[in-house]
Amino acid sequence: MNKIALIIQREYITRVRKKSFIIMTLLTPFLFALIFIIPALVMTNEDKEFKKIAVIEDGSDLFTNVIADTRDVDFEYLSGVKLNDIKNTFSEMGYYGVLYISPDLVTNPDAIQLISRKQPPIGLLDHISGSLEKEIERQKLLAYNIENLDEILRTINTSVRVQTIKMDETGSARETSTGISMALAYIGGFLMYMLVFMFGSMVMRGVIEEKTNRIVEVIVSSVKPVQLMLGKIIGVALVGLTQFALWIVLTLALVMIVKTNLLPEGTMEQIQQLPRSLAEADQSVPGAATTTVTPEQLTEFQEIFAGALNQPWGLIIFSFIFYFLTGYLLYASLFAAIGSAVDNETETQQFMLPVTIPIILGLVVAMGTMQNPESSLSFWFSIIPFTSPIVMMARIPFDVPAWEIALSMGLMLLTIFGAVWMAAKIYRTGILMYGKKTSYKELWKWLTYKG
Repeated sequence: MNKIALIIQREYITRVRKKSFIIMTLLTPFLFALIFIIPALVMTNEDKEFKKIAVIEDGSDLFTNVIADTRDVDFEYLSGVKLNDIKNTFSEMGYYGVLYISPDLVTNPDAIQLISRKQPPIGLLDHISGSLEKEIERQKLLAYNIENLDEILRTINTSVRVQTIKMDETGSARETSTGISMALAYIGGFLMYMLVFMFGSMVMRGVIEEKTNRIVEVIVSSVKPVQLMLGKIIGVALVGLTQFALWIVLTLALVMIVKTNLLPEGTMEQIQQLPRSLAEADQSVPGAATTTVTPEQLTEFQEIFAGALNQPWGLIIFSFIFYFLTGYLLYASLFAAIGSAVDNETETQQFMLPVTIPIILGLVVAMGTMQNPESSLSFWFSIIPFTSPIVMMARIPFDVPAWEIALSMGLMLLTIFGAVWMAAKIYRTGILMYGKKTSYKELWKWLTYKG
């Protein structure tokens, strides 16, 4: 055990001192932080250019003053002007563009054009189309000669939100959120796939590097090959956990620093008030059917947050740690065996396919599990040890029975012992062999070798 601890210490210290480790540890949090920061920056740094748009109706006033001005856009309705009169000179006249509305718009949704020198932002197009759609709906309803039409529309406008209640066998119930469960299933499954594959491959490359440099010949003179393999696997695992923990801490720190110092003041409040702002803009359209924002819509974020709190976070965190460690040990032992059996990374291709197929297959099944976590395919792939770390993490947010989790974990532990034993048999022989191309038949001889 003392020799394994020394190997773990050597493996850990050697790797954390590498420039590649330091660079990736510092660079990756910036990439993660950008994922959170860029959407906020995009929302707050939208096109602020003031635009004046000329609106031309072809011999009709059906849509006059229907499109309301906004903070950044003014719509100027021109009467007695033809499209051809202004089509080529609108920019010199100070207009951002020309909006041509044909009276056929009531029956033809394509009977409208926005001509401009630049590509118009999507928000502007949505504002124009939304305003005209509501006006067309209002005009069609007026044909029925209904009194107090606007008041009736506000009254009958209704939203429905289906609450999902999970009831266990004891009769206790709790509210759940399918959307939150699907998000956690995707994140858990994909993160497990990425970490297991990345750190498992790191073990294989380390074994090949030491074998190529003949360092292993010196090391095995003092320790057993099995001890060397276990020390390397555990050492890389600790390196991976260290790097992952630093990624989380540094990413959160960067997000907080940027949020505090770089984002414009009130950015987060602006994002939180976005639903209310959209509703107010909706109601500002003159003559259009207004929409009533229900309390359920205004508190949608709070409901999502409450649904997230109702998740079994203790079980999710425990399961993630367990399946990461066991999944890593399972695949790292296989990758270590592959690394010991070859002389360079080029020769690993013939052995990598049987190992990587279960990982990829597990990710594919996990994506389908988000839609149907109770399917027989999801069940069996969450029990089979080679795919259970990924698929089970995708199922756990949907309340998997305890006996299924226990069975999956038990089989996982048994499989690890078998995989480590097989990998040790291959590692013991292959780590000192050079210049001979290994085949599956040769690997079988090493597994059955006694002594």
